[in-house]
Amino acid sequence: MKLTTVTNVSVDGVTQGHRRIAGEAPGGFERFGWGPPLLDDEASTFISETFQRADAFLFGRRTYEIFAGSWGAGMDPGNPVGEALNKRPKYVASTTLTDPRWAGTTVLSGDVAGDVQGLRAAERGGELQVWGSGTLIRWLLDRRLVDEIVLLTYPVVVGQGTRLFPATGPDLGLELADLRSTPKGLTIQTYRTTGRPRYETT
Repeated sequence: MKLTTVTNVSVDGVTQGHRRIAGEAPGGFERFGWGPPLLDDEASTFISETFQRADAFLFGRRTYEIFAGSWGAGMDPGNPVGEALNKRPKYVASTTLTDPRWAGTTVLSGDVAGDVQGLRAAERGGELQVWGSGTLIRWLLDRRLVDEIVLLTYPVVVGQGTRLFPATGPDLGLELADLRSTPKGLTIQTYRTTGRPRYETT
C-alpha cells in the first residue's frame, strides 16, 4: 500500500503549534493555535474524507499519544475521523512505548524501515497514512519511504517554530496529483514522489 503523509503547514513551512494542546510546553514557542481560525467546512470535509480512505495509520510516538488521549478515549463519538482511527490498524514507531492501550495498535521498535517497507508491500491499492508526526515524516523522507505528500497550507506566516522540511535534507522530485483551495484560503496540494529531482546541466 502507498504511504501518504498529511501535514498542516503554514506558508513559511511551520508545523509546530497548529493546534493548542493541553499541557503542551512552550519551549520558546509562543504562537500556538494558528490553524483552527483558518479552518473552514471545505477543509474539514477534505480532512474527514482523507481519514476515512485510510487502510491503516502510522504515527510517531508523540502524535500517537495525542490521538490516543483524544480519539482513543472516545472523544466526539460517531465522528467519522474517530471511527476510522478506532476501527483501523495503527502502527507507532517508538523505541520506548511498550504497552500501548489503544486497541488495534502495533509498536514498531526494531527494524522500523524494514517494517514500513513491509507494510507498503503488503497490500496493493491500500493507503498507510501518517498524520502529524513531523520527526517521523522527516525520517521517512530521508529513507525515501514516502509515496505521496499531502500539504494543507494555511494562509499565515507563523514566523517561528519547527518546520516540516529541514534546512538541510534529502532532495525529492514531486509530481502534482491534485490541487484545490478553500473559501478561507487554504491550499491543499497532493504530490506523488518521483525520486531525486532533475537539475539543469550546462
